[in-house]
Amino acid sequence: MPLLKRCVVRWGSIIGVLVVAFALGGCSAVRLGYSNAPNLAYWWLDDYFDFDSLQSERMRADLQILHAWHRKEELPLLKALLKNLQTAAAQPVTPEQVCTLYAYLQTRAQTSGEHLAPSLAAIAPTLQTAQIEHLVQRLDKRSRQWREEWMDGTPAEIAERRVKQLVERAEWFYGRLDTPQMALVRAQLAAVEFDSAVELRESLRRHQDTVSTFRQLRPPNTPELQAQSDIRALVARSIHSPEPGYRQYFSKISAQSCAVVAALHNSTSPGQRQKLMQTLQAYENDARALSTP
Repeated sequence: MPLLKRCVVRWGSIIGVLVVAFALGGCSAVRLGYSNAPNLAYWWLDDYFDFDSLQSERMRADLQILHAWHRKEELPLLKALLKNLQTAAAQPVTPEQVCTLYAYLQTRAQTSGEHLAPSLAAIAPTLQTAQIEHLVQRLDKRSRQWREEWMDGTPAEIAERRVKQLVERAEWFYGRLDTPQMALVRAQLAAVEFDSAVELRESLRRHQDTVSTFRQLRPPNTPELQAQSDIRALVARSIHSPEPGYRQYFSKISAQSCAVVAALHNSTSPGQRQKLMQTLQAYENDARALSTP
């Protein structure tokens, strides 16, 4: 499942454009993807839970309701955000402003996750042992894939993967980065104290927490409201780790990552910022069109 504290966002002063890229996925088919969101979300969840026919029927119906809620309540917020980011795009940005926007986007993601809690709480008591084991296997596969990407290889190879990932997302918004900007990205990312071992431990904690929560909710006598509360608590723990050491680590690298985004934006040319504004305008147009069923 996607993933804070509520914050007051000063729209006109924030431009964490690369973070917006994470939220929107950098996809040119935003309207098509959003319109098909219930189906895409269903297939994503089914890949983890392997729903039976009755569970599938319930989940598909609930995802349609969630989608209607998101279109009505969340898309207008995103539209306003994109509009104000266009105003701010020509201005310098501070790391604090980037982090504020990132926190806001996480808040919106958590809100959506919480709205799915009643559906998951209703299905949890119907999960069979084989479905729980299927969930374990899918999470194990995800961990193996993460290890392959962020732990296999030399430190230089892993660092280059991080550079490539950031550059691809940045160029979707700004256009092609020049040689000095590429050097800036490498230098800035080198200062981010990314620790794959710490990240993996936290990922495994989330996986174990997820499996444990759904196992605890399988007995059919669990009160519905308690089950919903447990699911919401699981969503919250996926965002705010209960581990003090990881919270300290995450706070540190978040601040460092926000500094990377700010430094890159502040290095951009007038032409690159114009490209940014045009891209944000296109996304705003998408959000406006999608706000109407």
